[in-house]
Amino acid sequence: MKKKIHQLKEYVSLLQEEGLVVEIIAGHAAMESQVKYISYDSTDVKKNTLFMCKGAHFRKEYLEDALDKGAFAYISEVVYAVKDADKPYIIVSDIRKAMALIADLYYDKAWEKLNLVGITGTKGKSTTAYFMKYILDDYMKSCKKPKSAIISSIDTYDGVVNEESRLTTPESLVLHKHFYNAVKSGIEYLSMEVSSQALKYDRTLGVTFDIGCFLNIGIDHISDIEHPNFEDYLNAKLLLFNQCKVACVNLNSDHIDTIMEYAKAHTSSVVTFGLTSEADIYGYDIAVSQKDISFKVKCDRFDQEFKISIPGLFNVQNALAAIAICDVLDIPVDHIYNGLKKAQVSGRMEIYTSKERNFSVIVDYAHNQMSFESLFTSTQKQFPGKKISIVFGCPGKKALSRRRELGEIAGKYANKVFITEEDAGEEPVMKICEEIAGHVRSEGCDYEIIVDREEAIKEAIDTADDNTIVLITGKGRETRQKRGGQYVKTPSDVEYVQQLLK
Repeated sequence: MKKKIHQLKEYVSLLQEEGLVVEIIAGHAAMESQVKYISYDSTDVKKNTLFMCKGAHFRKEYLEDALDKGAFAYISEVVYAVKDADKPYIIVSDIRKAMALIADLYYDKAWEKLNLVGITGTKGKSTTAYFMKYILDDYMKSCKKPKSAIISSIDTYDGVVNEESRLTTPESLVLHKHFYNAVKSGIEYLSMEVSSQALKYDRTLGVTFDIGCFLNIGIDHISDIEHPNFEDYLNAKLLLFNQCKVACVNLNSDHIDTIMEYAKAHTSSVVTFGLTSEADIYGYDIAVSQKDISFKVKCDRFDQEFKISIPGLFNVQNALAAIAICDVLDIPVDHIYNGLKKAQVSGRMEIYTSKERNFSVIVDYAHNQMSFESLFTSTQKQFPGKKISIVFGCPGKKALSRRRELGEIAGKYANKVFITEEDAGEEPVMKICEEIAGHVRSEGCDYEIIVDREEAIKEAIDTADDNTIVLITGKGRETRQKRGGQYVKTPSDVEYVQQLLK
């Protein structure tokens, strides 16, 4: 696949059509210039780059660095007094919308050549995306074609890039590059998580998903810097239906009447799934064994049993979501069965057992109210009568309500809570920990603040007896911590646990 190279005037015309242009300072020569590259990162600039100035922490020095490295023009919401005052610029009213439109044009709408699946919800997005990947990879292998692509909060694979993710849904320039890489690699299917922030701030603007899947809705990301209230959060999630052809909806979700009404009004068709007989994809007869979870699924195409090897009863609904999506995509049922049975999600409900001591440690990405509640209730069902210790923290300057929600849930269910660092960023770690501690304390639960995450995990394991399950949540297999404005490389929770249990 070879990209068509566009002139600056074509990008300007596109932005003008969308009513985004406020001011243009660019001569004829600049407007006729070919845009060879686009970027918003001053460390990633080539000759003839069209550079975009975005972000609350953006500084003039970044722009000057980009111009020195080869950017010939920039797009911004404000004019910068740079050293080279003659550099062309386009001022826009919304840089995020402008970025999405520019990326779409630069990468020649590569997403149109993919079978594109977008998955949203408060919990279960990663697991559902990986269920899809395992199913599609099994199908593609039988067709002797490249394996499918995935963009998730855990990992990203597009045929060229295979790396640990930083955002649930990447910024638009990065997102479209993944689409382009996938098409260039001969990939036919791409499954991705679509966050409320991505939908609210136009990271996916202009993209049409073949299928948009709505898993569930709970309270999360409520803060002055994200969603001011639940209504804003729900409305952001619903925006997925504005840009998909077919909707797959979980009938067991809270606020289902609002979700279904919006889905029917904005998509060509709606396929439902869930643990209710009214669903198009109906799951029933769930049975748990030591090795797997089996359940039956009834729909127009089949009525048969499926199995998943990932613990947690809540994952049955994620599997039903994947089955519904595959039903729309017309994936043969034997590949759905094989994919679900083989599927593993890195850092999700991974259970480690001490050989010397009779107790288990569960590592999971659970990080919000819904996932915390589900993790505790599922653990209680799987390990009845066991005490529970938990290690967790909360991120800095985002989802501020989690400090109360997770603190209260942990205080309610756990016998001992260890509060620690978790991507504190620009907030003091101890401040975050003390806020969480206040809510744990209000539930009358024993707790300890240990800022060093490795030490917190070590203490939780060292003090556990044979009747204790240790939960370590929030980071899974992530190998970094956000400290200040930087991501610092660290061992993952899984690595800590494996080392400590030796």
